[in-house]
Amino acid sequence: MFRGFLLMLLSLFALTSVQAEYRSPETVEGATTISAEQARAMFDQGEAFIDVRNPKLYARKHIPGAHHLDLKYAFSEETLGKVAAKDQSIVIYCSGVKCSRSYRAAELALSWGYQKVYYFRGGIVDWKKAGYPTETSN
Repeated sequence: MFRGFLLMLLSLFALTSVQAEYRSPETVEGATTISAEQARAMFDQGEAFIDVRNPKLYARKHIPGAHHLDLKYAFSEETLGKVAAKDQSIVIYCSGVKCSRSYRAAELALSWGYQKVYYFRGGIVDWKKAGYPTETSN
């Protein structure tokens, strides 16, 4: 019985270690990876920002004016098309390097024919660290 318990603990530890070490890919083929400073410049130019996090995180804090398209439930070719044309620049972000949503969303946007996809890998974490403005929603 103790051996079974020990194996369960070791398995749980191994799974937790893998999850704690996850880092999103640094690049997305066909997209441009941008820093917080580059994202801010694009924000100042009025480019479309797409937040693909869950509704709770988006409501808590997001980049002002960002369009919320939760990757799991609202991000589709149709919904993205309502935000930007396929030849317009789009900046896609999520919770930072420990989140894979912006990576996956950037891949999808490219597969749908979007030509100017900017992958803001550092996401809201790097945005806040830089002291850039955020807003909340109810």
